[in-house]
Amino acid sequence: MSTEPSAGAWGAKAQTAEAGGADKPKFRLELNSAPSGVWWMPIVSVGLALVFCGLFIALNGMNPIAVYLKMLQGAFGSSYGISETMVKAIPLLLCGLGVSFAYRISIWNIGAEGQLIAGAISATAVTIYWPELGGLWAIPAMMIAGMAGGALWGLLTALPRTLFRVNELITSLMLNYVAILLLNFFVFGPWKDPKGMNFPGTAEFPPAQQLLTLGGSRLHLGLVYGLVAVILYAVWMNYTRWGYELRLLGANPAAAKYAGIAVNRHIIVVMLISGGLAGLAGMSEVSGVTHRLMYGLSPGYGYTAIIVAWLAKLNPAGLLVSSVLFGALIVGGYSVQTIGLPSSMSLMLQGAILFFLIAGDHFGKYRLRRSRSDKA
Repeated sequence: MSTEPSAGAWGAKAQTAEAGGADKPKFRLELNSAPSGVWWMPIVSVGLALVFCGLFIALNGMNPIAVYLKMLQGAFGSSYGISETMVKAIPLLLCGLGVSFAYRISIWNIGAEGQLIAGAISATAVTIYWPELGGLWAIPAMMIAGMAGGALWGLLTALPRTLFRVNELITSLMLNYVAILLLNFFVFGPWKDPKGMNFPGTAEFPPAQQLLTLGGSRLHLGLVYGLVAVILYAVWMNYTRWGYELRLLGANPAAAKYAGIAVNRHIIVVMLISGGLAGLAGMSEVSGVTHRLMYGLSPGYGYTAIIVAWLAKLNPAGLLVSSVLFGALIVGGYSVQTIGLPSSMSLMLQGAILFFLIAGDHFGKYRLRRSRSDKA
């Protein structure tokens, strides 16, 4: 006698499975049409980065919570720590604002480091060739020169992009190294201080060409520049026609072009502003912190500013918070050296935050949906 099920039995099973939905998944992944992830994703990304780096700290035989508390105490536990955190946050804020302008129209400017250095060189040129300039003219002249230098460096990225469709990632990155080599040429060559005991740097700026500081700290007037720039950025983006055109251009370039928006002109203007803000950060560093142009002027502010802008989701208030956070990471990284960890641990945290931000943005595009056939 045959043991194989009859055709009628197979049909009954198929009908039962179809009716009950047993062979269909109860949930499915759907691609979300929203251009960005949820608002809490940056917070989760920072938390996961702390957990991830904490594992390596634990493998090194140390308590991660104690290490993080040490960093927090170093960055915010004293008036000196707070002022130093804010000093580090100033160039991060200005450069972060600069790259945020470019990212608004999907121009991936990763050349803020070179634009910062170009601004620092241009501002220093004022002190080199007009050392007698003082009074009310010195600082404004240095600001204009710094912003012009950074804007010029941004223009060197914008022109190949608009004229020849050259990828701005390549040009902006390569120009960083050109700016660094140009800086080295000046501080090791014609601008080197003959009385500097062979130190690669210019002579110290005269007092009239140094930014005002608050009290006895190193916190300088560049903080005001950053706050004013944030306010202008928020107003331009949210309450002006120009800001609307930039947002439209970033969301849908084809629709913006169809609406009559001059795409290439906007790219050039935005890169001039982006580079100018980074150049202002360079001017603030040489005039407010180092008081001279020197070798190794920037520890990578322009690169860190990319993570600052990404973490803030290009939001003005978010830029303030993320720049202070990364300033605290830099200062806190110095403080952990007293307990046997290298200061480069802050770089590991920055990289982990960027990694989890990118991962969060990728997976945040998907949503887990209940299948319509699931009646439960």
